[in-house]
Amino acid sequence: MAPCDVPVGVITGDDVIKLLKHAKDNGYAIPAFNCTSSSTANAVMEAAAKNNSPVMIQASNGGAQFMAGKSIKDKNACAAGSVALAMHVRAMAPYYGIPVIMHSDHCAKKLLPWFDGMLEADATYFAQYGEPLFSSHMLDLSEEPDEENIAICAEYFKKMAPMKIFLEMEIGITGGEEDGVNNEDIDPEKLYTSPEQVFSVYEALSPIGEGFSIAAAFGNVHGVYKPGNVSLSPEKLAKHQAYAKEKLSSEEDKPIFLVMHGGSGSTDDEIKTAVSAGVVKMNVDTDTQWSYWDGCRAFVAENHDYLQGQIGNPKGPDAPNKKFYDPRVWIRKSEESMIARCGVSMTKLGCAGTFPVKKPESGSLPIYGFKPVAHNPLKDAVDGAQKFVGGLLSGNK
Repeated sequence: MAPCDVPVGVITGDDVIKLLKHAKDNGYAIPAFNCTSSSTANAVMEAAAKNNSPVMIQASNGGAQFMAGKSIKDKNACAAGSVALAMHVRAMAPYYGIPVIMHSDHCAKKLLPWFDGMLEADATYFAQYGEPLFSSHMLDLSEEPDEENIAICAEYFKKMAPMKIFLEMEIGITGGEEDGVNNEDIDPEKLYTSPEQVFSVYEALSPIGEGFSIAAAFGNVHGVYKPGNVSLSPEKLAKHQAYAKEKLSSEEDKPIFLVMHGGSGSTDDEIKTAVSAGVVKMNVDTDTQWSYWDGCRAFVAENHDYLQGQIGNPKGPDAPNKKFYDPRVWIRKSEESMIARCGVSMTKLGCAGTFPVKKPESGSLPIYGFKPVAHNPLKDAVDGAQKFVGGLLSGNK
């Protein structure tokens, strides 16, 4: 298998579609890790580089609030936190030498103002740099009636398509609880999406653009659980593809990009079955949350006697402990643990080794790697005048 021909750093537009098609055609999926800080984002990118793998970094609404600062109560805090994470990833991803899809996670109907804020940032970034800030966004309106879910997704996709922003949507509900969305008591029947539901999404979105994926439920549950305690049916995903292939008279066996949520605790066979059915992305959060903490926990347990005060340890009452309590020491232990767990997901999804790392020569990258697109002042003035006149005319109707 030849590596996918996409650049390193944050990729957008046609390169996102190219990478996801490469994954689907070659039988692997890309893990999407929820990140809440520059530390967790760096850990994910380091893991991708170590495993020669593309990767997705995603911001949830709650994670973005944490990135902004828990004390910030501004109504735009979550959007601003998402932008801050995306800007950090954009600044640093080229140094790791791997392609990164910058994504935002579940956005329920009540969180649409957050989504609107990110799209505003995308549009501003697009005007300056010729591409959106984010590679993709997710709308999760699965709690709404299907008709409303699909209609709102289509409305937003029309706004995103001109900037070539990829859309992920969900139809059918993922159980459990994540980031304040609780579906622990949901009707079990709603945990399984039908082929007809999936195809109805395809029919609505495909005329707008090809850059979209569908998170179809097959018994998934957010959070960690013992294998066997949840009834996953990943084989249903192949039925969605077969149904779409027949309806479209398609030569492709897997014409739809599918996504897997609630992967924590899934067996290796369940993951393989899902990937073989055209799943190109799997969310990972619970397992990496634990691994980040576990690295810190192990460090504290091992060095307990050096962490009880600024001075004084088994070496003597006046011996300093700064080398143990310096945040750069124990946070790094968290990162190392998370890096190892990210590698496990990359191996299970088959993406490890699919993109040989292309780290730049030291000093070759610009310190400020954001280069605005060149503008023609005369053309900009004409375009601005046309928009102004168009606005006046539409206002007089």
